[in-house]
Amino acid sequence: MAELIYGAEGDPVHMPEHLLAHVKLVVATKLRRNESFMLTWRHPDGSGRSSVWLEPSIPLRFVFETIEEPAIDHALLASLAAAASSNGGLVLDLADVRLLGASGDGPPPQPRERPEVAQPAA
Repeated sequence: MAELIYGAEGDPVHMPEHLLAHVKLVVATKLRRNESFMLTWRHPDGSGRSSVWLEPSIPLRFVFETIEEPAIDHALLASLAAAASSNGGLVLDLADVRLLGASGDGPPPQPRERPEVAQPAA
């Protein structure tokens, strides 16, 4: 399992390496553009969810157990990037990714679709 650590003393968020590799690319692209966004994950034990506001000024670490980088699934990458740019931000359901096993083998998880909020007429 890989870890995402947000903030200087943040608790790690555990997820398969394959998923974190894709999340890392999306986060790096957004933050390089100075685009802040919300990242939410549903806890794998069903005990709730957590959200963090990602912005360039907050320390962020991606920790992987393996040296090799996984192959990039461009469809998954596009889906994650679109979700990160949506009103609801990027939402990961870690209960779903647990089914892949610790190695991250198997089909990549898809982010949950969030309905767009209607904007008031100008």
